[in-house]
Amino acid sequence: MPTDSVPNRWIDFAQIDNVRDLGGLPVTGGGTTRFGVVLRSSTLQQATCEDLAHLMVKVGLRTVIDLRLPDEVEREGYGLIGDADVHIANLPIRKSPQSSLAARDLVPDKTRVDLTELYGQLLAGSGEHIVEAVRLIIDPDRRSLLFHCAAGKDRTGVLAAVLLDAVGVPAEFIADDYALTNERMRRVRDRLDALPSYAGLPQANTGILAVTAEVMLRFLDNLYADHGGAAEWLLTQGLSETELKRLRDTLVD
Repeated sequence: MPTDSVPNRWIDFAQIDNVRDLGGLPVTGGGTTRFGVVLRSSTLQQATCEDLAHLMVKVGLRTVIDLRLPDEVEREGYGLIGDADVHIANLPIRKSPQSSLAARDLVPDKTRVDLTELYGQLLAGSGEHIVEAVRLIIDPDRRSLLFHCAAGKDRTGVLAAVLLDAVGVPAEFIADDYALTNERMRRVRDRLDALPSYAGLPQANTGILAVTAEVMLRFLDNLYADHGGAAEWLLTQGLSETELKRLRDTLVD
């Protein structure tokens, strides 16, 4: 069953293009992921006053996890969300903690990239920050929570995949959720291409902007082959068994 058959996962805004709730996805053994706890998104920096009110009042936003690199944050900022009554945690997802902070180091050639390989590199270089993100998610005082990068596809997709796999969402549903970005990619691309950090992006659905479920399925296959799945990977990165259980309790109805 494709994830787009689940109602109300998309949340529409005037100037944020790729926001959806992680709720409504089936979990192996029974249950579904819980609505209203965690959202995934593209960059929030151009949000309008009405968008911000929607996030704060209707969504009940308390925490933003920003997965962008520090130089992206410095150049692009947060817009109105930066002055809102929310906790913002910058937890960059990158290839290596020792690598350059420049956005071009993430993807040197935007037109030609092996996304499955890139996602594996992002996972390998970001263990500490992914664990920190999980710890924010399981803190009831931090919810509801939204995490984002620029397009809301690659770095956001890696974190979403780890969270969903760790609580037992089957791979095909994780891949379907990832692929939903296709519905918004043209709008995301046009918005990002007008910003200094992302000028020169390829056309939607090509290069770094390609979106296929197969990319995520291969990433998850590698995650199991190399680490035994997201839950085991999180434990090796320092998450405790108790925290892993709290993650499931937080995300699963």
